[in-house]
Amino acid sequence: MKYFFRRTCVLLMLVTLIPFICMSQNSTQKKFLALGDSYTIGESVTPEGRWPHQLVAALNQQGFHFSLPDIIATTGWRTDQLKQAIEARKLEKNYDLVSLLIGVNNQYQGKSSISYEPEFETLLQMAIAHAGGDASRVFVVSIPDYGFTPFGKAKQESISKALNEYNAIAERVAKKYKVAFVNITDISRRGFEDPELVAGDQLHPSAKMYTLWVERIAKQIHVK
Repeated sequence: MKYFFRRTCVLLMLVTLIPFICMSQNSTQKKFLALGDSYTIGESVTPEGRWPHQLVAALNQQGFHFSLPDIIATTGWRTDQLKQAIEARKLEKNYDLVSLLIGVNNQYQGKSSISYEPEFETLLQMAIAHAGGDASRVFVVSIPDYGFTPFGKAKQESISKALNEYNAIAERVAKKYKVAFVNITDISRRGFEDPELVAGDQLHPSAKMYTLWVERIAKQIHVK
């Protein structure tokens, strides 16, 4: 009878503690905010194939505990549209990791690189603010080169030239704020030699290409 009573008490204690244990585990999960456009939302790949999701999986394998990423990104967005979306969401400002990848639609829609620089800088300032003001928690990903896809092949030279200019701006601004700049553009330029790196829409990266991005990103970012 005493054994039964003790066992019952232990079970009741465990049942009582389980919600608190779960809450404690959830509260310690790290948070990742990914800001961008079609490359961040993963146009033409499954959610699991998106690079933010792949990055979280890779980091968790390293012993970190990230929840699924918060993504603010939509295919076709320019810098100004991303800014409006961030402001509208009224997000918390304590993310453990924040990424920024934006600009291809500014270039594609014929916007000036001169206007890109101040808009990109504003977005980077917002990214840092959402990382609790800690620039070491933020990283910028370079714009991939869609000139090396079937969609952009005919204008590859001019596309590459323009994106080089955009990426130079993004890297310069990132360095100004001491934010890590991860260059994945060279990986995107393997699209002709390895067609499997391009998604079925003949324009965006495939999950396979995003995996290569993640391998590089994981080596260059700093997670506290």
